[in-house]
Amino acid sequence: MKEDIVYGKNSVKELLQSERPINKIHIQKGFKEQKIVDLAKNADILIKWCDKTLLDKITENGNHQGIAAMVSPKAYTDIDVILKNIEEKGQEGFLVILDSLEDPHNLGSIIRTGDGAGVDGIIIPKHRAVPLTFTVAKVAAGALEHVPVAQVTNLSQTIELLKAKGYWIFGADMDGTEYYKADLKGKICLVIGGEGKGIGQLVKKHCDVILSIPLKGEVSSLNAGVAAGILMYEVVKQRNS
Repeated sequence: MKEDIVYGKNSVKELLQSERPINKIHIQKGFKEQKIVDLAKNADILIKWCDKTLLDKITENGNHQGIAAMVSPKAYTDIDVILKNIEEKGQEGFLVILDSLEDPHNLGSIIRTGDGAGVDGIIIPKHRAVPLTFTVAKVAAGALEHVPVAQVTNLSQTIELLKAKGYWIFGADMDGTEYYKADLKGKICLVIGGEGKGIGQLVKKHCDVILSIPLKGEVSSLNAGVAAGILMYEVVKQRNS
């Protein structure tokens, strides 16, 4: 059994009754144990209905009995708790939103860099994005214990919440202002897009300013983790100047 996968009816049921954080549950179509399904629904856990073939694959042909849960190495932090902690510290908040990032290595790298840059919290979407996994924790090299991560259902609504709290939202994209020309002091939230696709159009519309990173070579974009690192440390630079 992999360290981030729990499978089998009794094992998943016990997991649901514990306080361990769960990213999502794969359930085979036609699964008969409705009480387990109800436990997952009541806990607002993402359920993915699937064929037996997928469960065989993710459990490496284990005796899954039609159900497997993907466990998070750390509990997510509510966005309101992150904002409250920032206010209690009496400092200007520094947040990062990741829009549909799919590579756990990129997420782990960004969390690690975020810890070094003094980021107060990282926000990821609940759907269509990589969650916290043991691979993410390994790449983060301990930083996951120090950087709170919030998982939200709607990034656009979260951005509007942050705006109401006085945050300026800076999205990273190709057609923006050169990042070093922007004023990145005060309450800041950087928005980094997923690999290949970048920031979604709806999320982009909610950003206050779009930032770009000039590229001199033939490649048209940077790795998400590298781009995030450049922008995070520009914020550090301006705050310390």
